[in-house]
Parts: sequence; structure tokens; C-alpha cells
Amino acid sequence: MIDSVLSVNKMPGLVISDDSTAEELEPIALAIYGTIGLPTTIRSKNHNGVRVENSKVVDYNYTGEYLEQALSTGNIVHGFAGSGPYKGMPVIVSPIKNHNGETIAAIGTVNLSGYIDLERF
Repeated sequence: MIDSVLSVNKMPGLVISDDSTAEELEPIALAIYGTIGLPTTIRSKNHNGVRVENSKVVDYNYTGEYLEQALSTGNIVHGFAGSGPYKGMPVIVSPIKNHNGETIAAIGTVNLSGYIDLERF
């Protein structure tokens, strides 16, 4: 009886933690990509994450210089992609913090559109 009550009260949802896996972060990256249409990356503190392009995950083991920097500093990071298909393009990465203010993940985009003011912060 107790198990039945507990299972009824459990609510499905997304949880981000410092141990979230690429697969757990995938729906968030796809949702962000769906709203802005720009290449999106996300990773947790303890696991590499995903890279999304053209509404698809193209890498389930992704990390990058600016994701790492946002994780270590806890600050928003602006820069330019140093390699890969977006070399030289502006990049912005934001830390994701828990309710205690600890950085547990980071999410970033590549500004392909030129319409988004990535320097506003």
C-alpha cells in the first residue's frame, strides 16, 4: 500500500544536477535549440553533455573550452570558437546554479544569426 501511494505522488519531470548525464540533459538542449534555432551545448559538472545542431543531437560526449570555463568560474563566458565548424564565431555560455548558488552545469550557444546581442551582459 505504501509503495502505491509513493508512486502516485511521484511527479515526472526534469532534474539538473552536477551528475546529470548527456541523455538526461538532452531534452533541455533540444528545447533551447527549438526556441532560438542556434547550435546549443550543455553539460553537467561531472559528465560531458550534448551538442545540438539542426534539431538533432550530434554529440553525446561533448565538452568545450567555454563550458569548462563557465563551470570552473561560475560566470557567464563570452568568446569565439577556436576550432570546429564554428571557428571564429561568437559563443556565449552560462552557468546553471543550484539553489545554494553552486555551479552544477553549463549551457551555451553559438551566435550564427548575428541578430542576438551576446555582449549585453
